[in-house]
Amino acid sequence: MTQMSDDEVRAAVQDRYSAAARGSLGTLDESGGCCSSGSCCGSEDQVNDRCCAEPMHGVDPITSGLYDELANDPDHPFDAAIAASLGCGNPTALAQLNPGEDVLDLGSGGGLDVLLSAKRVGPDGMAYGLVLTPEMLALAERHKAEAGIENATFMLGAIEEVPLPDSSVDVVISNCVINLSPDKDAVLREAFRVLRPKGRFAVADIVLTRPIPTELRNVVGLWTGCISGSLLDTEYADKLAAVGFTDIGIEITRSYDRDDLIAMGEGLRSDQLPTGMSLEDVVEVLTGAFASAFVRATKPA
Repeated sequence: MTQMSDDEVRAAVQDRYSAAARGSLGTLDESGGCCSSGSCCGSEDQVNDRCCAEPMHGVDPITSGLYDELANDPDHPFDAAIAASLGCGNPTALAQLNPGEDVLDLGSGGGLDVLLSAKRVGPDGMAYGLVLTPEMLALAERHKAEAGIENATFMLGAIEEVPLPDSSVDVVISNCVINLSPDKDAVLREAFRVLRPKGRFAVADIVLTRPIPTELRNVVGLWTGCISGSLLDTEYADKLAAVGFTDIGIEITRSYDRDDLIAMGEGLRSDQLPTGMSLEDVVEVLTGAFASAFVRATKPA
C-alpha cells in the first residue's frame, strides 16, 4: 500500500463530507451514495477507492450522544443540525463562551456548533463557520435559516487558510476536524493568527495515545474516519506550543474499545486494508490507541 499524498488525503476528506452533506440535503443519487454512474467513480468496474470506499461506517461510536443535554429542551431548533453532526465532542460547552464574544469554528460542517455558539454569544457577538465544500455550505445555511439565527456567518474555505484578518475572534473551536488535515501545523498557525490576545483555543478532537503502524495511516477509510490522521496527544501539545500557545491542556474524554472499532470498521473492504492484515488485525492494533479529547490553549496577551 503506497503512502497517500496530502492532495489525496484532502480529496478523500472532501469526497466523504460532500457525500454526507448531500445525504442530509436529500441530493444523493438514487443508489444513496456518490458512486453511481456519472459520478466521480465511473462504472462499477472502475471503482475509485477515494470516492467510493464506504466511509468508516463507524462514525456512530464517536458521534453518538454528544448533545444529549438538548433533549431536555423540546423547543430547541437544532434537530436537523444535530442529525447532520459528525463531531466527536461538544466544543461549545468546552469553550465557556460569553455574551459579546466572536467565535470561529474550524470545519463547521452542517453548522451545529456555530449555531449553538451564536446563541451563547448573543446578538452582540458573532459566530463564524468555515466549511470545506459547497454542499456543506448549503447545508449549514439551511440549518441557519431553520433555526432563525442571525448572528452566524458561514464561509467556504480550508482550515489551513482561514479567510479572516489577524486578531479577529476571541475563541477558536473545532469538532473532530483538525485530525483530518494533512497540514496540522498550518491549521494551528492560522488559529493562533486569527485569535485576539488572550484568545482561547477550545477544540474537541481525536488523539492517539500511542503510535500506530505507518501502513494504517494510508487507509482511506481510517483517515476519513478520524483515526489515521490523528496526532499523539504529546505531539499535539508540542505543536500548539511551537506556534505560541500557552496554558495547553489535553483531557481524554473517551477511549474507544474493541466493540467501537468493530462497528467503525464495518464499511472497510479487505482490499482497502494493508497487505496481510485483516479487519481483526486492525482492530487488535488500534484497540486502546485512540480517544476523543478536549484540547485547550490560550494565546498570550
